[in-house]
Amino acid sequence: MVAAAGFVFAAVVYVLAVLTKAGQTIENAALRGADQDNVTESDAAWDALGQITVYSLAAAVVAVALVGVLRKRWDLTVAAVGVIVVGQVVVQALKRFVLPRPELVEVTGDYAHNSLPSGHTTIAMTVLFAAIIVVPWKWRGVMLFFVLPWATAIGQYTLTAKWHRLSDTLAADGIALAVAALAAWWLQRKGSLQPYTGPRRAGRVVLVVFWSFVAAATLALGGILWGFSLANEGLNADEWVIYLGAGTFATAGSLIAALTYLACWRRIA
Repeated sequence: MVAAAGFVFAAVVYVLAVLTKAGQTIENAALRGADQDNVTESDAAWDALGQITVYSLAAAVVAVALVGVLRKRWDLTVAAVGVIVVGQVVVQALKRFVLPRPELVEVTGDYAHNSLPSGHTTIAMTVLFAAIIVVPWKWRGVMLFFVLPWATAIGQYTLTAKWHRLSDTLAADGIALAVAALAAWWLQRKGSLQPYTGPRRAGRVVLVVFWSFVAAATLALGGILWGFSLANEGLNADEWVIYLGAGTFATAGSLIAALTYLACWRRIA
């Protein structure tokens, strides 16, 4: 069900944002609004995205595989590595060969190119999901403390750096979640997953509650920014406000995807 919901969500995002004039207009306004961000924020975004390379991706795959090998859990290793690899295969195939971007509004240069789904967002989210799969239950909270903030920030960084549109990051969240859910489903079918019956980890509960609050707050803030601006000014809304709303929606989308997948693994060893 989660896998199906992820794919459907990505499809709906594509239809609304790419195949409608209003969607393209709003997202292009957000890209132009990013030009008004300060240099410090832009440089930070470029630095964070620049660290995601073929080599760093390979290192992440090796690290995930190494955890599984050290645990002598080949099933978890295959599932975790598969999430990262399959995630990239799916999004790159969709972006390069499958999904068109019709010219519904007058644009030039990079704005005319299809960039959905975001490969960088997919990498960040699938690495997080792979870590959830392969890391032992007692260390899952520690892993989340370090990996979750980084993974969920990448989507927003792609907007700040103007590498991607909001729809690119949201579609990537949905696809990454769907692929990871299928991997978990495969593990369950194999009998690889067992319920955890030990005590609850208070620190992890606090962490999840905190990020759930952040997800709700950013989602509400994005709705307020876009709601008032679009209601009062229509498609001619202030580009800076549209950009700010897109950034908060990007953060909320990644957090909701992460928390949804984490909920699927609640008390699962």
